[in-house]
Amino acid sequence: MAHFVTDTPIRRIMLTVLSLCVVLFGSCSKPTIVDGKAIVNLDGTNYSLDIVADDATRERGLGGVTELPEHGGMLFVFPDSRMRAFVMRDCVIDIDIIFLDPAGRIVAMHHMPIEEPKAENESQLDYERRLKRYSSRFSAKFVIEIAGGRLKDMDLKEGEQINLDLEYLDSIVQ
Repeated sequence: MAHFVTDTPIRRIMLTVLSLCVVLFGSCSKPTIVDGKAIVNLDGTNYSLDIVADDATRERGLGGVTELPEHGGMLFVFPDSRMRAFVMRDCVIDIDIIFLDPAGRIVAMHHMPIEEPKAENESQLDYERRLKRYSSRFSAKFVIEIAGGRLKDMDLKEGEQINLDLEYLDSIVQ
């Protein structure tokens, strides 16, 4: 019968360091990409975000999506950093949005409630004009969208760093 030693001084030190990393940083690993999704820590909770890195998918965004997983959402990746504005085009659920600069620091956050859908007799131009714009206020390269109402329960602040795999995201953006 093999004997397994469960408690050694080295094991206790390793567990202490790991616990300290989790408490201080949320995890000890670098940001990760799993099955094409970015695993991003927001206020101590890991979110699995669909990566949106091309014009057509960025334009569609969450339009038409009827629900988001509790810890799901989208990470929009842009080829450049500039002032950005998002609207609730064709969205049927409330969304919370976080704008990030090229280093992954928060520059703006908004709650975006559902808007009246495009009316049958309304032109696309009139519809687009009446939608409220949510601004990054500063240059942003990344945008995170999660289910509406989550931000109010988080303690995120402008200027706070959100860890992203910047090298990978820059390599896939179109």
